[in-house]
Amino acid sequence: MINTDICKLLNIKYPILQGAMAWIADGNLAGHVSKAGGLGIIAGGGMPVEILREEIRKVKNITDKPFAVNLMLIMGDIEAQIDVCIEEKVPVVTTGAGNPGPYIEKLKKANIKIIPIVPSVALAKRMEKAGSDAVIVEGTEAGGHIGQLTTMAVLPQIVEALEIPVIAAGGIATGKQFAAALALGAKGIQLGTRFIVAKECTAHQNYKDMILKAKDRSTVVTGASTGHPVRVLSNKFTKEFVELESNGASTEELEKFGSGKLRIAVKNGDVENGSVMAGQVAALVDKEETCEEIVNDLVNGLQVELKRLKDSYC
Repeated sequence: MINTDICKLLNIKYPILQGAMAWIADGNLAGHVSKAGGLGIIAGGGMPVEILREEIRKVKNITDKPFAVNLMLIMGDIEAQIDVCIEEKVPVVTTGAGNPGPYIEKLKKANIKIIPIVPSVALAKRMEKAGSDAVIVEGTEAGGHIGQLTTMAVLPQIVEALEIPVIAAGGIATGKQFAAALALGAKGIQLGTRFIVAKECTAHQNYKDMILKAKDRSTVVTGASTGHPVRVLSNKFTKEFVELESNGASTEELEKFGSGKLRIAVKNGDVENGSVMAGQVAALVDKEETCEEIVNDLVNGLQVELKRLKDSYC
């Protein structure tokens, strides 16, 4: 049995959150993660409000367990998305790309827990002061948009600085890494890359296969010059992007070149010309499983590792 502050806060069986991945983390994936005892999260950023409502209802058709919606606060329709979350009685909202402060009172009045994603100590402190219920600390090992600090370096600093619970993200795919996160003071974990290859995930099989074939040095970081670096698997698109970047292309040119590339990879299976976002742990993901099998493997792996440590060093 694993019973941390995150389990109590979110009313979930296991302190395991599924990362919000654009075009990937839909109601079907989130619903099956929640059904398995974790917290499934719908990636709501940029999603039209009525589509978001449909995805929320998909989760409810799969399970009556708690789930979350991730909102990107820079989006123009954020107010409407928040209203949908309130109307549909979403239990938890995670946030990125902005400060949830202006919306916290409104969400809390609706009994919605607020958990921002943070890459640094300073931002974590701001989120606690603003009234967040917990924070997700995401290190640079993660897939997609990333910060500069590693999970192992920044996680214990944020744990030390805050009173609210901290969830670790970035570089986590196994029970051993789950144990490491708890040892560093986290009350739970969030992972995305491993859930991409879940059988319930609707990402194109080509996308899944590229993750399953990944090695330790398969990911690269693009877009550092724009101030918005992104970790992806190396392919034709990344090589062309890096060449444009090294030749001094403007931020506008790079953003135009990258526009729509995640969608064509996830939905069309074009993993040569598309953006295949994945974390560095892709090399540890070697088989397709159900969400329930993934959650159970993480829990069992954690218990095995804790017993090994106790037997070896205590």
